[in-house]
Amino acid sequence: MDMPLYCSSLAARVPHVSGDGRVSNKLTSNHVGSLFFQHQNPPKQILSLPKFDQSCSSSIMEDQKSLSVASPEPEKYYQELDVAVRAVQMACSLCQRVQDSLISKSNDQIKSKDDNSPVTVADWSVQATVSWLLSEYFGRKNLSIVAEEDVQKLSRADASELLVAVVNIVNECLAEAPRFGLKGPDKDLGTSEVLEAISHCNSSGGPTGRFWTLDPVDGTLGFVRGDQYAIALALIEDGEVVLGVLGCPNYPMRKEWLSYHHRYHRIITKLTPPTSESWDKGFVTYAMKGSGKAWMQPLLQSNKKLVWPNSARPVRVSSIDDPGLATFCEPVERANSSHSFTAGLAHTMGLRKQPLRVYSMVKYAAIARGDAEIFMKFARAGYKEKIWDHAAGVVIIQEAGGMVTDARGNPLDFSKGIYLEGLDRGVIASAGPKLHDKIISAVDASWDSSSL
Repeated sequence: MDMPLYCSSLAARVPHVSGDGRVSNKLTSNHVGSLFFQHQNPPKQILSLPKFDQSCSSSIMEDQKSLSVASPEPEKYYQELDVAVRAVQMACSLCQRVQDSLISKSNDQIKSKDDNSPVTVADWSVQATVSWLLSEYFGRKNLSIVAEEDVQKLSRADASELLVAVVNIVNECLAEAPRFGLKGPDKDLGTSEVLEAISHCNSSGGPTGRFWTLDPVDGTLGFVRGDQYAIALALIEDGEVVLGVLGCPNYPMRKEWLSYHHRYHRIITKLTPPTSESWDKGFVTYAMKGSGKAWMQPLLQSNKKLVWPNSARPVRVSSIDDPGLATFCEPVERANSSHSFTAGLAHTMGLRKQPLRVYSMVKYAAIARGDAEIFMKFARAGYKEKIWDHAAGVVIIQEAGGMVTDARGNPLDFSKGIYLEGLDRGVIASAGPKLHDKIISAVDASWDSSSL
């Protein structure tokens, strides 16, 4: 499956045309790199090339002949996916710098939210950055975003230094936008503009229309400890997740490294030559509903530009359907998940391997990539699952060939607002239908005797 994305100069040179023939007035030839042009059906209409690009017209025609149809109208969300992947790549770069600073210096930039989970400058900075980029490319007036953070604490008088730090980090990140194929602001954003970008993420979702969901730093405890975390961005239309992007900056490229403590990872990173792949880490994984494919793209390294062709490759769930051979993921935190119940289920199903305990939606990436086969989360009484904690991961696993449902086998419902209302007992993700059925049967057999 280590097949590179199809190489196409078309992606960087042809203006985007949607399925209904509308031409984007935001994305230009310098910052359009439609990721799915490289492995999906091209738009029905192609604009004539500018004179300076005519030299590549013959290769473009060959590219078009080589592309295959994966769904009736996959081009519908090309533009959105393209911007989303680039924005998450930028967010990963931002988070890496902040995490290194937190670990090497102090924890002065860590604050506590009302639910006692830590929040860092990275949360607000990523939210401001992604919100600003989406507004620039899709228009602020019609843009709707559901996101985790608000500006209440950041706007207080005693948070002035924190706010300055956020504004500086946002501007540092946006200044690098051209490196990621995006257009940044003409001048630095002011404090009011940064706060406005954060506060614009105030949608409550719902069953109709289009909105984005963003978790700027999912797994904040992992983030502040130098461990796993994710940046999760998804687009929901009429209650259905239509595309998802997950950035996993600390996810090792080799499966066997997942079970090692993050501090050991950092030591190995310092001792290993930069060109070595023994501890290669960090990627963005993404999928578009109906495409039948999910992809993994390494993080952009410092001082390099995001250009095509790149080294992205398709990912696929594991073929294992025997519970005795399967690896299951569960949350690290015990506060909002019952480890005892999942341990009992594991025993009932004959799961013999040690569970893979990782922070955040990295668990979804692990299953989509075939590094694990099962993710089970059963919340304690009173905890409600939020849509931004699942939306991106769900579509990625599904397009990679896996399944995600509640513990009754029902699809997760993203149409009821910011929570997964009507969730039956818990969330189950797996590598395929046979394994999924076995998990649900085990839950049914064990639920009545549980204390959940």
